[in-house]
Amino acid sequence: MLENIRLSFQGIWSHKMRSFLTMLGIIIGIASIISIVSTIKGTNEQIKNNLIGSGNNTLSIMLYTQGYPFIMDSYTSTPIGIREVSDEVCEEIRELDSVENVTRYNERQWTDSIYYKNESLQNISVRSIDTSYFDTVGYTIRMGRNFIESDYKNFRKVLILDQTASDNLFGNENPIGETIEINKAPFTIVGVVAQSRKFTPEINSLSDYYTYANSDSVGYLFMPKAAWPIAFRYDEPENVIVKAVSVDDMEDAGTDTEDILNKTISSYQTDYKYKADDVLERAQKLQDMSAATNNQLIWIASISLLVGGIGVMNIMLVSVTERTSEIGLKKAIGARKGSILGQFLTEAAVLTSIGGVLGVVSGIGMAQVINRISGVAVSIDVVASAVAVLFSMLIGIIFGLLPSVKAANLDPIEALRRE
Repeated sequence: MLENIRLSFQGIWSHKMRSFLTMLGIIIGIASIISIVSTIKGTNEQIKNNLIGSGNNTLSIMLYTQGYPFIMDSYTSTPIGIREVSDEVCEEIRELDSVENVTRYNERQWTDSIYYKNESLQNISVRSIDTSYFDTVGYTIRMGRNFIESDYKNFRKVLILDQTASDNLFGNENPIGETIEINKAPFTIVGVVAQSRKFTPEINSLSDYYTYANSDSVGYLFMPKAAWPIAFRYDEPENVIVKAVSVDDMEDAGTDTEDILNKTISSYQTDYKYKADDVLERAQKLQDMSAATNNQLIWIASISLLVGGIGVMNIMLVSVTERTSEIGLKKAIGARKGSILGQFLTEAAVLTSIGGVLGVVSGIGMAQVINRISGVAVSIDVVASAVAVLFSMLIGIIFGLLPSVKAANLDPIEALRRE
């Protein structure tokens, strides 16, 4: 085998230009496939990161009705048979192997009952939170203080703003100590929070903008869970946010939390159901949409490999014709069919393998150029690169088989007669 490989390199080097032109189809095909696969993988990772965020691993489990999230407002009656999420239920969720932390909250979105100095505040949502909310979601105190135990015990009317709400309402001014009126109840601002790990989706196109545009312009006011009935109502349904141990655990964490919460709903209540916001499923759908087009490109690029394989077969047939006398001499001194067959198959495999390696290198270069020019995310797949080289070797064996069999079946006497 080693001798066959040495002879193959020797033959390739003896006809450098012919060998390169023969490999060109393989190089172009492999380079095209590697660059497309790198683009697919990079785009998929970008989609996943944009939806999940950078290391947050949180997902919401919300109450749904008739296939849509249940949104509580001033005109909606509290659904019967839906209890608040108790401490015991939270502890049961927290004990799941896939869950690191859990929190619950009430919410009013963009309510028209919030005022600051007689000015109605728009694009503001209000949430009542428990003591684990900020740790679970990933907020840190940037100004003022956090809620303390006495805020919950004494039903204190205090608020913490997120950075967006603080910037929108107060700009560069210090909001601590200011009063915001919610449903005619005065709440005092005691702190400002911001996400400790702010993640901004990577936007490379108008399509990306519409896909990942979120509610960053919407500010949040947070109040202690105990103070919620002061501004709104008792016994309103709550939603839950869980922090999974890892990205891979998010699906299990969401499904298991769904099951626990749905068990708390009264059996006669069939219109409502808790459902996890499956960001992994959304990511998969977007990835499938992206891959569908790219897979077509891969099939088109594969035509180059077919053309390259035909070129290998053609050159190997020429090589057999050129070396007829050599083959006849080898067979005359005792060379078996198997050794002749192996020599030519090895030469074809080595030729296409070199083309495969050059194709992988060219494909990686093309992927980087695509990234620089268009900004499309790319990620080099080592496994795909290795498979591409092995596939190119397989092409050499398949398309080199006919010329190799022809060489092995030559009659030594007839071969020696040829010049």
